Amino acid sequence: MSKYKITINGKEYEMDVELVNGSAPVAAAPAKASKPAAAPVAAPKAAPASAPAGATVSPMPGTILKVNVKEGDTVKAGDSVVILEAMKMENDITAPKDGVVKALYVSEKQAVAKGDALFEVE
Repeated sequence: MSKYKITINGKEYEMDVELVNGSAPVAAAPAKASKPAAAPVAAPKAAPASAPAGATVSPMPGTILKVNVKEGDTVKAGDSVVILEAMKMENDITAPKDGVVKALYVSEKQAVAKGDALFEVE
């Protein structure tokens, strides 16, 4: 029997592993859980410098399911401009103000990260 330490989601466990009939190692029940190390606290991230001033940015990572407007379309505050799928939920990303869609920075099926520019209303 061999002892191993593994870390799952920041929590460290000690495991006993035993070879059974010459097959691959099989993990036994955890021997004991040790105290997890304190996770470092990251500073909040600002929108990346690549996002143009005035652009609406993605509030979370996800995939663009649908783009509901074209450049040049007139929108009112609260109109759905794009639908972002994140964590198996559809999120309407809406126009922040009345105006004309000046630029679309995304297309359908495109993956976006938190802070990526989505569109701009002028």
